[in-house]
Amino acid sequence: MLLIRQTLVVLLVFTVLTGLAYPLVVTGIAQLAFPHQANGSLIVKDGRVVGSELIGQSFTDPKFFWSRPSATTVTSGSAALAYNAENSAGSNLGPTNPALADNVKKQIAALRAADPTSTGPVPADLATASASGLDPEISPAAAEFQVARVAKARGLSEERVRQLVAAHTKPRDLGLLGEPRVNVLELNLALDAASR
Repeated sequence: MLLIRQTLVVLLVFTVLTGLAYPLVVTGIAQLAFPHQANGSLIVKDGRVVGSELIGQSFTDPKFFWSRPSATTVTSGSAALAYNAENSAGSNLGPTNPALADNVKKQIAALRAADPTSTGPVPADLATASASGLDPEISPAAAEFQVARVAKARGLSEERVRQLVAAHTKPRDLGLLGEPRVNVLELNLALDAASR
C-alpha cells in the first residue's frame, strides 16, 4: 500500500511540474521575450491578419511575386487549397520519378506563359516544391526572375521593383547560416503600398 501511495504522489508531482508549471513558465518567458514569434509571427495589415511570416501563400496574379510551389495542395470541393499546413509533407517524388519531371515542366510552362520575355533559366525554387511544402520565402534569384513581369503588371519601373526586392531580402542568419531569402508575402504587401 505504501508503494502505491508513493507512486501516486510522484505521478501527481511530476504531472504538475511537467504538465502545468513547465509549460506555463516557458509560455510566459516566450510571451515576454519574443511575443511576435510566440504568437505565430503574424503579419497584420489594416488591423487584419493577412498571414504569417512562417507559412507561404499562393499568388497567381501576374502583379504579385509568386511563391515556391507547394506540395500540400489539396482539393476542397471545387477549390484547391495550396499551402495547407494540415497537409505539410514532402512530395516524396524522387529525382527519377516521371511525375516530378511533369510537375517541373508544368511549373516552368506557367512561368514562361506569365512572362514570355523572360528567357533566362528558371531558378530551381520556382519549379520545385520544398520539403515542407510551406516555404514563405524564395531566393533572390527567384525574385529577380519575376521582376520584369511584376513591374509591367503594376506599371512600376523595374528599378523600383528591384529596390523593393533588395529592401526585403534577408541575409544569411548570423552571417553564415542558410541562404539569402525574400519573404514573398511581405514583398507583395510592400508592392501594394508602393502601387498606391
